[in-house]
Amino acid sequence: MARGLNNVYLVGTLTQAPELRYTPGGLAILELNLAGNDHVVGDDGQPRELAWYHRVTVFGAQGESFANQLEAGSAVFVEGRLNYRSWEAPDGQKRASLDVTATRVEALGFGGRGDTPTVTDARGQERLRDALNQVVLIGNLTRDAELRYTPNGSAVTRFSVAVNERYRDRTGADQERTHYVDVNVWRELAEASATLAKGDPVFVIGRLVNDSWTDRDGNKRFTTRIEGSRVEHLTRGPGAGGAGARPTTSARPAAPAAASAGASSAQTRQLDIDEEFPPEEDLPF
Repeated sequence: MARGLNNVYLVGTLTQAPELRYTPGGLAILELNLAGNDHVVGDDGQPRELAWYHRVTVFGAQGESFANQLEAGSAVFVEGRLNYRSWEAPDGQKRASLDVTATRVEALGFGGRGDTPTVTDARGQERLRDALNQVVLIGNLTRDAELRYTPNGSAVTRFSVAVNERYRDRTGADQERTHYVDVNVWRELAEASATLAKGDPVFVIGRLVNDSWTDRDGNKRFTTRIEGSRVEHLTRGPGAGGAGARPTTSARPAAPAAASAGASSAQTRQLDIDEEFPPEEDLPF
């Protein structure tokens, strides 16, 4: 398996004041709800702005330090990682969530953004113009890529990437866990990525989006995935790094608008606090 890479970078405004709480063991948990606009190019070749809303979890002293510094409308930079959790619900169905855990948070000013740096949404929340929403991953495909075409003829390829992470637990023992991330890519990039097969190592750059759908029972479900804008086919040498044996593929994708609610929880000290975060959403498969 390729050595995993799992980086998330967000710049947005807070839609509400941050919420600080503590676990029974005294661990501080701060939740930040960020919003911003992404710039993409549609099938018609015209630029568009798409709104995004993501929840970020900050742990420990860093969370406490920002609890009283930030307020609704504050601009924030977040560096973090995606955290995948899965479980079996009481009804026997498989559940999973893909969340953002912050490793670094910085308060920002609005300098250089002109007189209208934000846009107000239908709920009266401030959303940052020219925001940043970028995810960078290295992992291996969990299944063969699937190429389809929309009714208007646009190609879309879907695949899932397993990103491994090594860390040390409280006892100092080395541990390893895997995060599973769904990826969509569009048009020329979709057709170029269609030959990816299960086990192939890839480097992916994209934007984090939330999707919603209705299941067979009529219940609304949510999932978080990546809209890829660049896919590199890595070689299978030691560490699965180096120059790609397949051609580099990159493009700016057109993507459906993100849903306005994202599931979140966290991974710092993951083994100790998972039980304190209730199951949230279904897998879409």
